Amino acid sequence: MDETQLGDSKVIVTNQTGIHEKLTEIVEKHLAHRSKKPYQQHTLEAFSIANERVKAHQGEVILDSCCGVGQSTRLLAKNNPNALVIGVDKSAHRIERNDEELIERTDTQGVNNYLLLRADLNDFYRLVAQEKWQVNQHYILYPNPWPKSKHIQRRWHGSAVFPEIISLGKRITLRSNWRLYLEEFLIAAKLTNRTGDICKVENSPALTPFEAKYQASGQTCWQLDIF
Repeated sequence: MDETQLGDSKVIVTNQTGIHEKLTEIVEKHLAHRSKKPYQQHTLEAFSIANERVKAHQGEVILDSCCGVGQSTRLLAKNNPNALVIGVDKSAHRIERNDEELIERTDTQGVNNYLLLRADLNDFYRLVAQEKWQVNQHYILYPNPWPKSKHIQRRWHGSAVFPEIISLGKRITLRSNWRLYLEEFLIAAKLTNRTGDICKVENSPALTPFEAKYQASGQTCWQLDIF
């Protein structure tokens, strides 16, 4: 990523002057032709564990994508005690980190209605859609954006699994310190007949370590809710 240092965090720098000129073309291509790449074995194994928990759960399911060290997953589980919260990240190091300080800081001792998994979300999303999970809320919280114009297809709305992403969740919530990223996602969502709103994240405790850093350095954080 191209980034410039600001305080304790970084400001995104992009060579785009607005919405990517090929956004609609890319999204429509992926909507018409679904990804068929082989699944990675570690993701199949992680999904199997999650699927058993989901099948056994009598209540709402919340998906927390790119959950990092699991701070957001734990907080969502604490705030939604009757839900099963599934946190997924590609990094085994982050997922397996058992940070007692983090747990104490978030006051999530004893919270156990969540599951943290290491998996490739490009595969995991397709498996969830295939199994037809009834996801009530889907969170994608920081940082994805890949701000260089040539990397548009690495952003979630430009990826081959966008059709699965947009199908998962009665409500989808994204947060970012790059508003253009959320504006593009909203345009992509509208191509599937979903709508949404973008607003500032204000008067709200940080859900993730990234959000805390952005807020501490004075950056504006944005939230997109897809309905």
